[in-house]
Amino acid sequence: MAGRADSTVLAGARVVLPTGTVEDGRVVVEGTRIVGGAAEGARTVDLSGHWVVPGFVDMHNHGGGGASFTSGTVDEVLTGIRTHREHGTTTLVASTVTGKMDFLTQRAAVLSELVEQGDLAGIHFEGPFISPCRKGAHSEDLLRHPDPAEVRKLMDAARGTAKMFTLATELPGGIESVRLLAEHGVIAAIGHTDATYEQTVEAIDAGATVATHLYNAMPGIGHRAPGPIAALLEDERVTVELINDGTHLHPAALELAYHHAGAHRVALITDAMDAAGFGDGRYQLGPLAVEVKDGVARLVEGNSIAGSTLTLDTAFHRAVTIDRIPVGDVVQSISANPARLLGVYDRVGSLEPGKDADLVVLDAEFTLKGVMRKGEWIIGPQIG
Repeated sequence: MAGRADSTVLAGARVVLPTGTVEDGRVVVEGTRIVGGAAEGARTVDLSGHWVVPGFVDMHNHGGGGASFTSGTVDEVLTGIRTHREHGTTTLVASTVTGKMDFLTQRAAVLSELVEQGDLAGIHFEGPFISPCRKGAHSEDLLRHPDPAEVRKLMDAARGTAKMFTLATELPGGIESVRLLAEHGVIAAIGHTDATYEQTVEAIDAGATVATHLYNAMPGIGHRAPGPIAALLEDERVTVELINDGTHLHPAALELAYHHAGAHRVALITDAMDAAGFGDGRYQLGPLAVEVKDGVARLVEGNSIAGSTLTLDTAFHRAVTIDRIPVGDVVQSISANPARLLGVYDRVGSLEPGKDADLVVLDAEFTLKGVMRKGEWIIGPQIG
């Protein structure tokens, strides 16, 4: 059933809308958009027993399908994008990893073209402006303080497509860089940080609005030194990224974030690397070698977790079935919230007339059965 649906009614499913779930609902697609009413002669697809939810929005993703957004050719990047689309991610930001400045400006030029073509929703620079104490899978030799002039250089290289920078804001130049980003409408995200509670509060007050993969690559909560986690969870201005793959977070940590921040302040991400949707083996993450075994990516030297092999359909399934998060809350976290942060909620992130026909069909057990992007079926719907 591939091809464009010029006028199609998806009927009989549980449809998750911003106002709640509609039983025996319907979504009408005309061309590339969701519309309010069906044209005469519209084709009907019976999705009884299924769920229809908005297409997923991933604001932190390094690659997939064997392809790297950090170093791959245009065709390889498109392979990675296609892989994630097949798992329900209809809107995707390409994340880089730490590299030399000249290399990062070159990557920005490559990726910005794909943003301008509509294949990507923007660029996220994760590194090099991060703490050597919390470097994770980043090359320590290439780390540097967040100099506002260098931040501006990367912004300029991205030609207006930079959506987010992850910074260790406690480093020299960190607060100034946050202010620069905020002034230009680019998300300043706190991550790979060794900041204290007080330093984190200062960065939030300066304009930081996202916690890069909360809990990971930052100090834990101490009873006398609550650190960045407490500051990020308590502030209504901050959205917290969570990697819900069963490896990066204990279920209790996920539940704590949902309970304390609320679903409206959670963004489920993949932090995926090349192996997502591809398989175990040896890979490169920037200049570092990574071994993926049983779906877990770790650096060959040092054994640090090196991104994930997660896709958002798995994150959705796990959140609903294992973590018991209400479906509407998961939809908010995996679609609406990241779309708002990226400034694209007028087009994607919910099933409303006038928006792009980006949607995911799930069966009663929340297994992906169909993906539509801009009115075109990427997969399915597999409903036989």
